[in-house]
Formats: sequence, C-alpha cells, structure tokens
Amino acid sequence: MIRKRSVTLQAHATSVSLEDQYWDELKRMAAELDVSLSTLIERVDAARGAHNLSSALRLAVLADLKSKIGEAPQSAGQRP
Repeated sequence: MIRKRSVTLQAHATSVSLEDQYWDELKRMAAELDVSLSTLIERVDAARGAHNLSSALRLAVLADLKSKIGEAPQSAGQRP
C-alpha cells in the first residue's frame, strides 16, 4: 500500500508517496545512521539530482540494501 506523508524540507512542506516497506527501510537506515528520518530525507533530497523525491528515496533504499548484500558474506568471514 502506498502512503502519502508530509515532510518539511528547507522550511517547505511537501508530500512523498511511498510503499510501507520503503518507509520501514528508511526508518531503519535513519536509525543505523543515528539521525532522524527527516534528516535522512533531507540528505537524499540534497543529492537527488533530477529524480523526484519519491524516486530518489526508493533508489536510496535500493542502494543501501545492495550495499548490505555485498557486505554480508564478507562480514560473516565468507567469500562471495
């Protein structure tokens, strides 16, 4: 299910529509970085280039998960 949520970026309110699973992953990412969800969204927004914010957030989650998959075998002492 896609949820639309309001966020404030640089003192301007905007809305972002994402599936619940993406919101869950963004919350996890923010916790791992020890930042607020708003701060994480601001960082993604600052680096997003031409992508819309929803797409940029999905790509940020994808990149984070891909990096974790790549790190998992090495952190367990195994070779890929």
